[in-house]
Amino acid sequence: MSASGGVRGGPSVRPRSLAVLLILVAGATGVIASTQTWLTVTIEDGARDLLPVSGAAALPVLAPLSLTALALGAALAIAGTVLRYIFGVLTVVIAATLGVVTGVVALTAPVASVVSAVTEATGIAGVEAVGDLVTAIATTPWPLITLAACAVLLGAGVLILATAHRWPGAGRKYRTTAEVVPDGAATRRTEAIDSWDELSRGQDPTV
Repeated sequence: MSASGGVRGGPSVRPRSLAVLLILVAGATGVIASTQTWLTVTIEDGARDLLPVSGAAALPVLAPLSLTALALGAALAIAGTVLRYIFGVLTVVIAATLGVVTGVVALTAPVASVVSAVTEATGIAGVEAVGDLVTAIATTPWPLITLAACAVLLGAGVLILATAHRWPGAGRKYRTTAEVVPDGAATRRTEAIDSWDELSRGQDPTV
């Protein structure tokens, strides 16, 4: 009987657990990636200097959106049906947004993604001025790792939207004992309490 119960419960429980896990992994990867070197810039300013550019500098939205994904994953574990679909849509939107901007950096390494870092290092501002100063931009594996995390996050969002209606309610596990005991057991317990009250008043409950 327990085996059949496990089979019945499996399809509804596993998608939620999997979606939460995927979102948390993808969000954590994005946060970690924001602190790592994404690009290495070669600058001609009298000498050939190499300047590392972090994910947060190359893609300022990376850390905030990754933290938002982590919050969604944590809240998804206890969300009701309507919120599940809202969180699913938000997850897809975040994944698509991060995927597009990350793909641009990973595949083209535009000068715009290194402007803030170069300006901080040299004091030269503006895309055109920085472009004249920069002779080469090399990418590290981190943009591609982040792009893979975006794909995982997108898959989690699609999984939520496809299966959220089958997830069990979160409130069931928090119901009190009195709410889940059979009717007969509840009746017997009530009778026992009444008998005790009568005994405490000096009455014989068997009469």
